[in-house]
Amino acid sequence: MKAAELRQKDVTALQAEIKSLQKAHFNLRMQKATQQLANTAALRQTRRAIARAKTILAEKVAAGQ
Repeated sequence: MKAAELRQKDVTALQAEIKSLQKAHFNLRMQKATQQLANTAALRQTRRAIARAKTILAEKVAAGQ
């Protein structure tokens, strides 16, 4: 998800998005551990998506939204 799309969400929606991304990242890690993951770049993409969402959430909390 792009940063512009994340900025349109409110704080609770961002928290839900982060939880969803973390769950997806966990599932990818488990697939990697069991040698079932074909696209290892997906791990990096989800990790960065989590960081992007957390950054925007921190900006919104600091701004008081």
